[in-house]
Formats: sequence, structure tokens, C-alpha cells
Amino acid sequence: MQYHFSPKASYHLAQLSDCHLLAAFDDRYQQIQPAAHLAAIVDTLIAEQPDAVLLTGDVTQDHSTESYQLLARLLAPLDCPVFCLPGNHDDIAQLEVLCQQAPFRPERNLLLAQWQLLLLNTKGPTPAGVFPPEQQLWLAEQCQQSSAQAVWLFCHHHPRPLNCFIDKHGQSDQTRLWQAIAAQPHIRGIAHGHAHYAYQRREHDIDIVGCPASSVQFLPTPDWQTVNGGPQWCDWFFSATGDVRWQFRQLNLTAKT
Repeated sequence: MQYHFSPKASYHLAQLSDCHLLAAFDDRYQQIQPAAHLAAIVDTLIAEQPDAVLLTGDVTQDHSTESYQLLARLLAPLDCPVFCLPGNHDDIAQLEVLCQQAPFRPERNLLLAQWQLLLLNTKGPTPAGVFPPEQQLWLAEQCQQSSAQAVWLFCHHHPRPLNCFIDKHGQSDQTRLWQAIAAQPHIRGIAHGHAHYAYQRREHDIDIVGCPASSVQFLPTPDWQTVNGGPQWCDWFFSATGDVRWQFRQLNLTAKT
């Protein structure tokens, strides 16, 4: 399925990742209230009115139905479509149910003027990411069937090592993924979550962008360390002429969150 955005000069999309919600609003994850962090971001987005929100995985921490219901309540005030892809913590069946109610949408192929945004499913049987042959075929078909001049990929797992502890849970079949990317000349970049770490780099003429977490950030260290840097996300701006830019965002909250 495809989602077509109305023609305009530029599109603003907000990428949120690694919300790690639990069953109740006041429940804590790594000494913070992830629901309060997400609620603060939603308040900002209501004022800024993006064209869409992209959730790039790990929306829940405890896998509970209540956590998905909490997500639905928190994002209900948004006046824009919300698109989701699964992370290693997510239950695909519950995500599919969620995407049947507004403002959530089930499409994974988004068309914005000259841009095509493709949402990949890298969830596997372990915390590490996978890119199976059927996903490779889907990517090729979506690119070949589109007249878009520029393609950007979104996924959960990081596609290249970050030289820190999270690499043991990274993309497990990177060779297949990068072969698929190389086969499609219109692909310009790939953005992901999972690492709880904002960064950007360029490899093989492809931009790689890591989205910070709305919950807590992971330090790029050999051992697992977290820090509460406040609610964070990534804003994307895709122009109808094929340009793209992104901006990492951060809010300051009181210590109670």
C-alpha cells in the first residue's frame, strides 16, 4: 500500500524512536517516565504541525497491550498521520491493530512529490536486526514501481557498527542490506533508531542518520550506559525538488520525569 501526500513545496516529518512505554503513564524505565517524555514531544508537535510522524520502533518496553493503548492515547491529539515500523521490543500483531485506528496508518511506502520513503521491517527472532530475502524483494519492487527521483529508507536497527555495546544487537545481515541499497541508484539515505544515539555519517554515498530516543540516550561506550538527556527526536524536511535536511531536537523537562 502507498500513502500519497498532497503536493506542496516542502514536507516536515517528525521521527520518534525508542519510546519504551510501559502499561501505566507513571511507570518508569531507566529512572525516567517515558510516557511523560513522549507527551512533551506530542505537545510540541501539536504546535508545530508536521505533515506526518514516523515511529521507528521500540514503542513499548513491557510488550503489554496497555502500553500500546497508552501510545494510542498519547498520540491521539495529533492532526497528522502516524506511520509505524517494528523494533525488537515490539509485537507486530499489536502494532497492526494499532495502525487500524486514527491517527495511525498501515502504509510503509510514502510518496511526497519527488520523494519516496520506505519503512523497512528489520525485526527478527532475537534483539538483532534481520533483512531477509522477502524484505529485499519488497524493497526492490517498491523502488522499481515508483517514479520518485529520490528514496529514503527508515528502519529500526543500525545498518553499520557504532563500535560500542549496541553492535551485538545491530543489523545481523548487513551485506544483504547494503547490496540491496547499492542496486537502487535513487536511494539517498537510511535513518534508524535502536541505538538511542543521535549521529550522522556518510558511507558509499549514502547518508546514515541515527535518531535519538524519546526516552533515554545510550552512551557509545563498550558497556551499557544510559543518560537522561530529556525527550529527543529528529525532524525531517523533504523538499519537492529532491533536497533533504534533518535536525535533532531536544526538550528540557523538570527532574520529576
